[in-house]
Amino acid sequence: MRSLLIGSLNRGKQAEFNALLSGLDLQVVFPQAFFLELEIEETGIDYTENAQIKAQAFARASRMWTLADDTGLEVEALGGEPGRYSRRIAGPGQTDADRRRFLLDRLKPHPRLWVARFCCAAVLASPGGEVFRAEGSCLGEIIPDERGTGGFGYDPIFLVQGLDRTMAELSMAEKNSISHRARAVKAILPVLRQQLGLV
Repeated sequence: MRSLLIGSLNRGKQAEFNALLSGLDLQVVFPQAFFLELEIEETGIDYTENAQIKAQAFARASRMWTLADDTGLEVEALGGEPGRYSRRIAGPGQTDADRRRFLLDRLKPHPRLWVARFCCAAVLASPGGEVFRAEGSCLGEIIPDERGTGGFGYDPIFLVQGLDRTMAELSMAEKNSISHRARAVKAILPVLRQQLGLV
């Protein structure tokens, strides 16, 4: 059985990738199993470049095929921010809850609707330096009160377009059928199957 490393130390992302790839004849592994606690500077100009930086760094360090992503929340009222800085918006050492509060404080002067979208770039990298890219997005709006206990990040304040539920109110299966990450992974699956020789 072939193995695929997920190039992320984020437990929430790991759980989603594990579920998204569960139908494949593939052993999905995570950096913690190899003590790969890499500190990677996300210096790319967009999501795809950041995802590529992470995928290639983990692929080189592990000598394994690696799938990584970079994700951001873009809010129309803030001119597309926080975008690539979604995880760093409130400064170092902050929790997901801190970031949500910080974002909501910035949105208070702006009238609702707070239209937003999640964007995700997924990159598959080989130990030899080959890279393959895909993208996905999910539309919705930011709401001022948290709802739901699932997911992570901004999920409790992101109301999914057409569902009247936040990402945090969805089951893992529901989230993995409509989310930005699910769409990016679905788009990259054909090349992943081909490169890793999966049926």
